[in-house]
Amino acid sequence: MKAFLAIETSTSLGSVAVGRGPEVLGEALLAVRGRQAETVLPAIDALLRGAGLGVKDVGGVVVGGGPGSFTGVRIAAATAKGLVRALGVPLFAYSGLAALAASLGAESRPVCALFDARRGEVYAACYRFPAYRRMETVLPPGARALDEVIRSVREHDPLYAGDGALRQRARLQQVGGAVAPAHLSVPRASALLWLAQLDPEAGHVAAPSEWEPVYLRASGAERGVRG
Repeated sequence: MKAFLAIETSTSLGSVAVGRGPEVLGEALLAVRGRQAETVLPAIDALLRGAGLGVKDVGGVVVGGGPGSFTGVRIAAATAKGLVRALGVPLFAYSGLAALAASLGAESRPVCALFDARRGEVYAACYRFPAYRRMETVLPPGARALDEVIRSVREHDPLYAGDGALRQRARLQQVGGAVAPAHLSVPRASALLWLAQLDPEAGHVAAPSEWEPVYLRASGAERGVRG
C-alpha cells in the first residue's frame, strides 16, 4: 500500500505528516511565519526518510485547503499541487477547520473550530463525528462574527477550539461554552490523513492544476489594491 503525505499550514503552527492506511508513520511541526515556504519541502523529505520511505512510495497528497492564514494556505496549496504534478499522484483537500475538528472529534458533542480572521470575525465551522465513521457538518465554513457563531451552534453544546476560540475564551465562557486548551487547538496534518481515510471522495480533487484553496476573504494586499 502506498503512503500518503499531508500538509497543513492554515495557522501559525503548521505540520506535515505521512501515513499508510490508518497508521500515521510520522508527523513534524512547522512554525508558519516569514520564510516558512523554504521549510515545508525539507520537512517532508526528512519525514519520508525517517519513515524509511522515498518519493516513489507516495501514492497521494492531502492538503489543508483553507481558510486560515492567507500566506500559509497559499504555500500549502502550491506545495501540494507541485508534488502531485511531479509525482503523478492524486490530490485531496479538506478544510483546515475540519482537520482541527477531526483531531478533537468526540461522539458525545460536536466541535466548533474557530480561526482568528481579524477585523472582528472568525473563520468558523462545526462538525460532529458519529461513531467516528463519518463527518457531519453542523455549521459550514464561513467568515462570521463570533456572536453569530454562538447563536448558530449554541443548542448543540459544542466544544470550541482554535486560535479564534482562545482569543475569545472569555466571551465563549460567558455564554457557557467549553474551550479546548491551546495545545489541542491546532489543526494537524495527521488529522487530514484521517479525513482522507474517512471520506476520500469528499476531498478528492478531480483537476489539481485548476484547484484553488478556499480563502473566504481576499488577502490584505488584495483589499488594499481594491481600495
